[in-house]
Amino acid sequence: MQIKPRILENDIVRLEPLGEAHREELRPLAAEAELWALTSIRGDGEYFDGWFDLMLAGQARGDQISHLVRRQGDGAALGHSAYLGITPAHKRLEVGWTWYCAEARGSKVNPACKRLLLGNAFDAGAERIELKTHHKNQRSQNAMLKMGATREGVLRHQILSWTGEWRDSVYFSMLRDEWPAARAGLDARLTA
Repeated sequence: MQIKPRILENDIVRLEPLGEAHREELRPLAAEAELWALTSIRGDGEYFDGWFDLMLAGQARGDQISHLVRRQGDGAALGHSAYLGITPAHKRLEVGWTWYCAEARGSKVNPACKRLLLGNAFDAGAERIELKTHHKNQRSQNAMLKMGATREGVLRHQILSWTGEWRDSVYFSMLRDEWPAARAGLDARLTA
């Protein structure tokens, strides 16, 4: 598996590898406290720079590729999504740290992003793509199922979140041989 930072785009979104130039563009979008309620760390307000620096550090180590999500057409920034835990030896990675501003949620933005990220990863040689979310994040769990991922199970008390609450992580995955059906489903959603 050989996955490198590069621009990914379709008719709906453009995913740009995250860089310092994106910091101030993402800052106001991250200010919405609701985005961080079910995350392991905060990224709103005074916590934004720490979160952003953590994303850049993952890229510097080579085990993460973060993306600024931008709307095609007007170029408006909409949020963030990343490849995490990139493990070439096992042809595995995770898609996560996905969040969008309010206007993008519930639109075609998420399926468009997942179509690009999953397709690029499988094209790069991935055998398995992992996704996980907070046990209370039903919207995210539903989105993973809708795009064709398989719910694998729950790791109980896996993460002590910034709120002091224990997070049970619900794990999903998609395998290479499951991708054609999932891709067809995403493509149908994007052209509907």
